[in-house]
Amino acid sequence: MLAVDTNVLIRFLVDDDARQHQRAVDLFRAHRIWVSRTVLLESEWVLRSAFGFEAREIASAFAGLTALPSVVCDGADAIAQATEALAEGMDFADALHLQCAHTAGCDEGFATFDARFIKKAAKRWTTIKTRTP
Repeated sequence: MLAVDTNVLIRFLVDDDARQHQRAVDLFRAHRIWVSRTVLLESEWVLRSAFGFEAREIASAFAGLTALPSVVCDGADAIAQATEALAEGMDFADALHLQCAHTAGCDEGFATFDARFIKKAAKRWTTIKTRTP
């Protein structure tokens, strides 16, 4: 299995440099690829801020990526939940943090000062309470 950096994943997902895109595609075809949740987290930011992708476009790209049989994602269940939440309008990083906390067994909840995040999380997650400190 081969781990990839954010820049390789971005080149795989976005064909902005034909040569690098093809090299990334060839790499994904030739190897079993491991993608860390931190690489996905950074990739979401790059796709949104540098390439102007909308949340649903990013969610679609991540869903397609994680469906590839040659791709293994660190924390695949958390990534899937965060990707679904992103498609529903929630911030990907917030959703990933919350899902990872849930997976880790944080039975006292998730503390944040972000009131909008608390509201959105309450609608989506019933298994972990989001609250202010």
